[in-house]
Amino acid sequence: MIKKRKVLTPRKNSSPSVPTQEYIQTLVDLKQYVQEAQIKATFSANKELMCLYWSIGKIINEKQTLSGWGTKLIEQLAEDLQNTFPGIGGFSRANIFRIKAFFASYEIVAQAVRQFESLPIAMIPWGHNVVLIQKLKDIKQRLWYAQKAIEYGWSRSMLETWIKSDLYNREGKAITNFKHTLPQPESDMAHYSLKDPYIFDFLTLHEQHLEKDVEQGLIDHIQKFLLELGEGFSFYGRQYHLEIGDKDYYIDLLFYHVKLRCFIVIELKAREFEPKDAGQINFYLSAIDDLLRNPGDNPTIGLILCKSKNNFTAEYALRDIKKPIGVAGYETILVESLPKNLKGSLPTIKEIEAELKKQEMLLDILTEEVKKKSKNKAKK
Repeated sequence: MIKKRKVLTPRKNSSPSVPTQEYIQTLVDLKQYVQEAQIKATFSANKELMCLYWSIGKIINEKQTLSGWGTKLIEQLAEDLQNTFPGIGGFSRANIFRIKAFFASYEIVAQAVRQFESLPIAMIPWGHNVVLIQKLKDIKQRLWYAQKAIEYGWSRSMLETWIKSDLYNREGKAITNFKHTLPQPESDMAHYSLKDPYIFDFLTLHEQHLEKDVEQGLIDHIQKFLLELGEGFSFYGRQYHLEIGDKDYYIDLLFYHVKLRCFIVIELKAREFEPKDAGQINFYLSAIDDLLRNPGDNPTIGLILCKSKNNFTAEYALRDIKKPIGVAGYETILVESLPKNLKGSLPTIKEIEAELKKQEMLLDILTEEVKKKSKNKAKK
């Protein structure tokens, strides 16, 4: 007797073939959980490595101080560790001495806070710590840059860039009236989002340059410009057109700051700051607040970037203005700042043109000679 097979029918509550909104949201949530776990695991592993290096550095420094260990004995220790753990690349001679310097550099600070793990240097990669030790002598600055690296996720090369541009001594140094025109904590956030001076070392200008030269250069190098401006700046427009009272006005550069949630008007001045500049940008801020500002946006901020400024003049100019405005200088590479001996070695435009003509003439002569030789061969 042949048994009939049961025909399986899908249950009514079986999963639909097309993903539902609930499924998609669940997938997004799980992806986020996995990514967060991966980041935590990376940070945990890095912290363990930094703690290991800290302990090794502590032991080596103690042996050197208490037992009189010299350089040769430390070099022998590095060699033996490397032979014992061939799969670990952190025990080279050079790195062992960096580890030794790592502990010696922060020993006093770690004792003050009672534990090394609470310092930002314990949470950044070893390569970042090496950069801090090699590039900076001041411990306060090292810890400041380490904290910034954690906050903004700087790579090693980005960390080197900010150290080179002396961000520590520039951040929050612009002259502003934010304390009187913005509520807390927005006023502090806005103040520390500005620098003084701004370093546009990707621009090469003459001493007597014009605003349009700076503007064009910044737009041509917009990625580097945004990098120097800092986190949160989003480019909105150049020479942004405003029609007010049957007249046309043009804002040099307009940005939107994602973190501050406000528009930022930037006016460029290829000269020293003058009090009238505050009045001009105040006018622009009123217009942007009225025409572009959304209900959830904070008040528009103005930034005057000028070739130079007198701090007292800037403070007086901003004192009684009710709109949030900052004044900062900028620095570029000036053609006139080249050393005299280098200047003399650089060819002039006429010299370059003359050399090009010589090369063209030489090329013509060589071409004619080749043609003549070809003809002679053909006749033979």
